[in-house]
Amino acid sequence: MTSSPTTPGPETDGLARFNALPEAEAAAVLHEMCASSAWGIALLARRPFATADDLLAASDAAMAGLTTADLEEAMAGHPPIGRPKPGDPASSREQRGVAGASDDLKAEMLELNLAYQERFGHVFLICATGLTGEQMRDAVKTRIGNAPQQERDIVRTELGKINRIRLNRLLEEGTA
Repeated sequence: MTSSPTTPGPETDGLARFNALPEAEAAAVLHEMCASSAWGIALLARRPFATADDLLAASDAAMAGLTTADLEEAMAGHPPIGRPKPGDPASSREQRGVAGASDDLKAEMLELNLAYQERFGHVFLICATGLTGEQMRDAVKTRIGNAPQQERDIVRTELGKINRIRLNRLLEEGTA
């Protein structure tokens, strides 16, 4: 099997370490990536994974099966764009595009985040990796007009992208 540039190969040390973790430790690692307990339980049930692609496919399948309540649980674990939780290196790294933004853009993002949260009842969720602050702002402006079901579908897709990035990082860096 050939791996893609963004997917670690089938015999990574990170995958072997993840497979070898006791269940409680593996559950904690997964919960750090995604606050949905249903997603984590679904992945734990499929361990051990033979390849990174198997892990990512299990993540995608688990994501597709999340209920509205499961999605709400997952979103509750994500800080608003522009305000990563202190001590949360994943969110800080992923939201890097807002870190150096102007005060005006940060203020606009705060206002848009609050309006979005008022409309949908949860934080604005986007796979922010590689996006600029302006791109994130424009996405909020576009998505705030969506119907609630359309937005839930987008959130599910964005959360799936975030989880894949975090799983790939786990496979590259290991569990330490």
